[in-house]
Amino acid sequence: MPAPRVEVFERLRAVAAVADPAAGARREIAETFTGRPLGDTPVGTVADVDAAFAEARAAQPHWAARSVGDRAAVFERFRALVVEHREDLMDVLQAETGKARWAAQEEIMGMIFAARYFARTAPRLLRPRGVRGAFPVLNRASVAPVPKGVVGVIAPWNYPMLLSIGDAIPALLAGNAVVVKPDSRTPYSALAAAELLYRAGVPRAVLAVVPGQGTVVGTAIVDSCDYLMFTGSSATGRDLAERCGRRLIGFSAELGGKNPMIVTAGAHLDKAARAAVRACFSNAGQLCISIERIYVDRAVAAEFTDKFVAAIGSAVLGSGYDFSADIGSLISDAQLETVAKHVADATSKGAKVLVGGKARPDIGPLFYEPTVLSEVTDGMECAREETFGPLVSIYPVDSVEEAIRAANDTEYGLNASVWAASKSEGERIARRLRAGTVCVDEGYAPAWGTTAAPMGGMGSSGVGRRHGPDGLLKFTEPQTVVVTRFMNLDPPPMISRALWQRSLMTLARAIRFLPGR
Repeated sequence: MPAPRVEVFERLRAVAAVADPAAGARREIAETFTGRPLGDTPVGTVADVDAAFAEARAAQPHWAARSVGDRAAVFERFRALVVEHREDLMDVLQAETGKARWAAQEEIMGMIFAARYFARTAPRLLRPRGVRGAFPVLNRASVAPVPKGVVGVIAPWNYPMLLSIGDAIPALLAGNAVVVKPDSRTPYSALAAAELLYRAGVPRAVLAVVPGQGTVVGTAIVDSCDYLMFTGSSATGRDLAERCGRRLIGFSAELGGKNPMIVTAGAHLDKAARAAVRACFSNAGQLCISIERIYVDRAVAAEFTDKFVAAIGSAVLGSGYDFSADIGSLISDAQLETVAKHVADATSKGAKVLVGGKARPDIGPLFYEPTVLSEVTDGMECAREETFGPLVSIYPVDSVEEAIRAANDTEYGLNASVWAASKSEGERIARRLRAGTVCVDEGYAPAWGTTAAPMGGMGSSGVGRRHGPDGLLKFTEPQTVVVTRFMNLDPPPMISRALWQRSLMTLARAIRFLPGR
């Protein structure tokens, strides 16, 4: 199956929110599998961002004034369109990122799940709720979530559709307008999903996708937005958090991870080994929540390692717009260089390569074999630094306690995986791990797919949460409205101020006996 036709990318280019897509600077986008050009996209400017925000600020109040049910219906239509056009969307994702088709489908499913969850829960989550007033009967109080205004989304290249337009979904449902900066390497994925949102009924002024450089377009978005959603490296996340802090605007970020897996002596080793291949090498390991460290009870470490290495050996590394490959390509020379550098550093210091360890230019310019290392020590770069590629280290441990200590011995805290003799033991171990999500008897997918539960990191892995009620309500401000009835707090003419104040104190003391929220 060939790459998408050039006409597809020419059509998507027109979706970009730039003054004139046919003029100005251009960036050529290459097919990751081969390096062949797919097309080019306009490079946005500060003026383009300013224009997008001006239109968004004018349109946002009208969008917010529509009923939540009306907005939710738009995203139900969007979900149906994504299902209808899933093959074309997967083609675009594969062309830009080089991921295997099943990983592209995983991204499409994530967007479907997000649209369904938020469309169905937004009417309840955004409904005003009554609370007990300061003086019951006299005061009627309610709290309602109101939109922030215009939300900025700065998206990464590894899941460029889900982490751009997927993150825009709850912000738009909450009544905000959104300006998105896709990664410069993967603009078409965001534009393809945005095109379907426009078809579903989102006004163009309410959602703008501005391709361009992070130092230009990204900076302009941070300087103009009322709330920022970012996915990327921990280093960049710290810088953006500081900029948002100076502007006193909200900030949410999913950042890096050095995610552990624990395998105990009683675990089902065949299942654990097969699942570990997916957990470690989905999207060629270019996934914030993928596993990079495996701690195995020493009693079963050799057996697990043999099964894991055998499962990797049967995995197909390849390109193609079908489901024939298990593991796809890295996205750039920089990612390939990082993986090769980590492997070379580790082996030069005594680590052993159990499987993989080589680039595969015979398959494509950016392919690297799924690689497993043993005898990794703290002095090696891959021990603590996030590789973000197809590289994992195995560590035999003498006890569950040692595994938990080692798993928690990191600045990160994004995701973890536990395989134990029983579900209850696995859950007990999971509760002791410092990670935003933990999967028992799986790697990452069930936690990611549980959109009703919050997903995010601890420590250097981020702030805030996507998914769950928090994933919608973070794009709102709680506004309290209190209505005073019958009389206000001024004393009636026939009562002295002293008597009135004593009466208020008596009433305040009596309130504690009243039921209420």
